[in-house]
Amino acid sequence: MAYLKKSIWMTIVYCVILITGCAPYLENNEIEEIAPVIFWSLDAAEEGKLEATTVVPPLVQEKKRILTMQVDLLKQSGKGFNLRYYRELKVGQLRVLLINEELAKKGLRPIINTIFTDPDISQRLYLVIVQGDVKDYIKEEIESQENLDYFLYRMLKHYERKRQGQLSIVNLHQFMQKLYSPFSDPILPVFKAENGNFNYEGTAIFQNDKLISVVTDSDDEIYQLIGNDYYLKYLPIPKLSVVLGHVRTNVDVTFNRDFTEMNFKVELKGRIDEYQGEKNLNDLDDLAEITNEINSHLETQTKAFLQKNQEWQTDPLDIGARTLTPFSRPIEKKEWREKWRNLQIKVKYQMDLEPLINIQE
Repeated sequence: MAYLKKSIWMTIVYCVILITGCAPYLENNEIEEIAPVIFWSLDAAEEGKLEATTVVPPLVQEKKRILTMQVDLLKQSGKGFNLRYYRELKVGQLRVLLINEELAKKGLRPIINTIFTDPDISQRLYLVIVQGDVKDYIKEEIESQENLDYFLYRMLKHYERKRQGQLSIVNLHQFMQKLYSPFSDPILPVFKAENGNFNYEGTAIFQNDKLISVVTDSDDEIYQLIGNDYYLKYLPIPKLSVVLGHVRTNVDVTFNRDFTEMNFKVELKGRIDEYQGEKNLNDLDDLAEITNEINSHLETQTKAFLQKNQEWQTDPLDIGARTLTPFSRPIEKKEWREKWRNLQIKVKYQMDLEPLINIQE
């Protein structure tokens, strides 16, 4: 009977806890006692260890400090940081995770899974690959730029919200979605920390969770046009002495019946913003000729980019998902990978370009 009463009381207590939302383990969340960190930086250290770095405190009138430590497991860094700082570091406001390129080449699945399953960390956390020594960059910049960590977060947020078509921005949710999709591979933006600068370099292409290659310059612009934002504010083509502006694309992909051939059709609209060649763009024949040259150049560049991904056995454009139809059996992941590697690719651009004109006339 006593045991029954005790069980009833315990059940009531747990129900009250669940209804009121009270956690059985209380945490101190007084703002004066905690330090919510905005970013972490992860690097590969010797003997298979991780080197974690962060900056404290965020957004208060107190001199910034860099905290760095080497750990075997990611969660050890959170514990270790707390032992080196008088406030308790919280990851509830963690917004940016910088990952060294060499660490990404070894595979990110254990790290990303740990972060993804942490209920305190938002899935809108930005993931960034960094080339160079980010710790040295922070040491140099933290003296002149007081809120460096917040500056990095605002920069990424700006390009995510405005979708300027200039660079790839990826958060934790988007990375995980592609990582566990049978028909695609994740991508991440790549920045280079060097000589006090933190510059966008291009897009990192992953095969499953391992970084395979980084596409830069014209290859990255092609990727922005056909696989990311489908928009570029400026598309310079130095080989033809021309810059296209406000370029928008619409991509259509079709396959033959046995998936041995792919037709990649791109409808492109934009305008000629700058031309420094020898043709007279007020002459219709010359305009048609430069348009054909741009068309041919983009077809060659796009086909080369797709063939590189075939060689790397990567699919950052989610082309495999385009094989799905409502009334047919989906292709298995292994089967699609084999077909993708051997596909014959045909690329066709259909262009609608406004000529370079003086709008003040």
